[in-house]
Amino acid sequence: MNVLLIGSGGREHALAWKLKQSPLLGKLYAVPGSDGLGQLAERPPLRWEDFDKVCAFCLEKKIDLVVIGPEAPLARGLTDFLTRRGVKVFGPSQKGAMLEASKQAAKEFMERNGLPTAAFTVLHSAGFAREKIKENKQYPVVVKADGLAAGKGVRICCSEAEALAAVEDFMEKRVFGAAGAKVVLEEFLPGVEASVMAFVDGETYLALPVSRDHKRLLDGNKGPNTGGMGAVCPVTLPAEDMAVIEREVLARFVAGVKKENLDFRGLIYAGIMLTAQGPKVLEFNVRFGDPETQAILPVIKSDLLPLLLACAGGKLAGRELELTGETCVSIVVASGGYPDAPESGKPIKGLAGPAVAAQVFHAGTAKKDDAYFTAGGRVLSVSACGKDLKAARQRAYAALERISFEGMQYRKDIGL
Repeated sequence: MNVLLIGSGGREHALAWKLKQSPLLGKLYAVPGSDGLGQLAERPPLRWEDFDKVCAFCLEKKIDLVVIGPEAPLARGLTDFLTRRGVKVFGPSQKGAMLEASKQAAKEFMERNGLPTAAFTVLHSAGFAREKIKENKQYPVVVKADGLAAGKGVRICCSEAEALAAVEDFMEKRVFGAAGAKVVLEEFLPGVEASVMAFVDGETYLALPVSRDHKRLLDGNKGPNTGGMGAVCPVTLPAEDMAVIEREVLARFVAGVKKENLDFRGLIYAGIMLTAQGPKVLEFNVRFGDPETQAILPVIKSDLLPLLLACAGGKLAGRELELTGETCVSIVVASGGYPDAPESGKPIKGLAGPAVAAQVFHAGTAKKDDAYFTAGGRVLSVSACGKDLKAARQRAYAALERISFEGMQYRKDIGL
């Protein structure tokens, strides 16, 4: 089977690494891919934004499955374009992708279909937003840019001044562009967060092991929100919470996409807060999480390719997931200045040399001659497995000690 992978980050490098282990795989291509991912996949000179050329490539190379990693191609309708022309795609339709591309669409879907979530108000203008914030008496409160903001469009505001500043940044300064045209003002949910992902084929679901992301830049969950600074998998949740998640989140999600004709064949990622009142959904992503994927895939023993194909073909029923029984810790290594103004062009040392019991996934790197340089905010994910959390952490941090570049940032408490 020939596969085309869309994307270029650490998530896509991890997907390519896992797909290469499949005995069913023929040729693996990546668009645009990256210099790191280029070790595993051919990189044709294409841009995913050029739908016609991507489709022509799929037909010419007899691509059996297109796997879409990031959210932007899904929100732009690449799945719809390819499937109308007979190309099989793992990734929901554009209508399904709106559950990530619009916080308003997601919250209203949850409300219509009975998924537990926080109370919310949609604010369509900065003036109205300021009025509602001044009426609000309970803090913290959450302000979210409605559209796609690379995981950074959420502010937990502890005062009226902070909430007003978020509105100014999102709606007036447009720090995330059109994503801030409207905002969602949301009840703050205290508790412990978990990332719950499941394969969905439009009719049924198959849950992946639960993971946990570490979103803040600094140790102790301090500093600004980022796209994610590391992840752990699996995370064991109380049996009663897992039962609620399966019954009231995943099952109701599948029932909702069927009822609303969303043609959802891909992966749903529900950010869950375990509150004193039970699990509640914070938000949806409609694709593999990053960096959670770099922690989830190493603990999956099953061949990934037939599972992705089953999703795309509506044939997920009866499939099972076999795990290794280990724990994985994945640590994100970021550039100096990340997340606001990441530095680039710094030489990275320690990527070559004797093999260690860890896998290094490239995100923001570029290769020149035989050396790698930083080329983005989140540069690498270092993932290691062990018999338990302690062993996995030791291996991951031991591997990380070999790597260095000027301005390098990483958290020392991933998994704690």
